[in-house]
Amino acid sequence: MNSLAKPHQARHTVADYMSWPDAERLELIAGEIYNMSPAPTIKHQGIVGDVFNQLKQQLKGKSCIPYVAPVDVVLSDYDVVQPDVLVVCDPAKITEKNIQGAPDLVVEVLSPGTALKDMREKKLLYERSGVHEYVVIDPLEEYVQRFCLQNDGHYGSSDVFGPHEVLHLRSLPEIEIQLWEIFDMNPPEAETD
Repeated sequence: MNSLAKPHQARHTVADYMSWPDAERLELIAGEIYNMSPAPTIKHQGIVGDVFNQLKQQLKGKSCIPYVAPVDVVLSDYDVVQPDVLVVCDPAKITEKNIQGAPDLVVEVLSPGTALKDMREKKLLYERSGVHEYVVIDPLEEYVQRFCLQNDGHYGSSDVFGPHEVLHLRSLPEIEIQLWEIFDMNPPEAETD
């Protein structure tokens, strides 16, 4: 079963998206409607919260601002997404209703119903839109993949991190995410053989 919410009729726009009822969580990618239900698991939401909290604490007093879903990110006339966590460093992109343009960092936590979309459609959209760093967290297998925008405008091959490592963000050089905390594990120094 794919995650299309409605049968494809015509390419939808941001104006269409903004007119839909708030009761359904939807995303618009290349004019196609994607349903974001069912609701994510408790583990998924725990990881989202932990990533957001680490970013919020480390970015306090800095110009970059972290956000947590649901926040609309308008990337084109045909693309509106709600990343799990995002960071925006350009205040001109932040409006009262949404984010206009590519965030500096996007973090998606995989769910069984949305994993393929996150790794295919959304990855291509973020690359095309100029998101500097795209981090994908797998809560079941407990690893992280990071894609960084290269000089040619494409993501290079991914960096992969295990649950006992520190993710040093390239888009936010002073910021790091302690992965054992988001996976609810003991710190590396406390591990026993």
